Amino acid sequence: MTGEDPGPLVRLFGLTGGRARPPGESFNLVAIVTTVGTTFEQADLTPEYTAVLRTCRIPTPVADVAAQLRLPINITRVILGDLRREGLVTIERPKPAAQAIDERIYREVLHALRSL
Repeated sequence: MTGEDPGPLVRLFGLTGGRARPPGESFNLVAIVTTVGTTFEQADLTPEYTAVLRTCRIPTPVADVAAQLRLPINITRVILGDLRREGLVTIERPKPAAQAIDERIYREVLHALRSL
């Protein structure tokens, strides 16, 4: 029976060292992950960790990272937490919609309403 595939759960358990929660501050599915710097090609990173760093060269939501890795969200969160702890990624909460719209847009809407 040697050489048999141990199954996905065993691999996932090994990937996170049995951890189910990320270290540090919690983050949700829409938090934005961005790779810090470009020199992360380190021999001690697993392929999954390296894939996250490549994916997040452009800001990417946590849910998209999990989808691209084809890993459960909890496993992805552990990987992201590890990378954040090592200073290789930043994880930022998205701005509330009210803060995302700049003042110029408000002025344009107000102007358009006044012209009606």
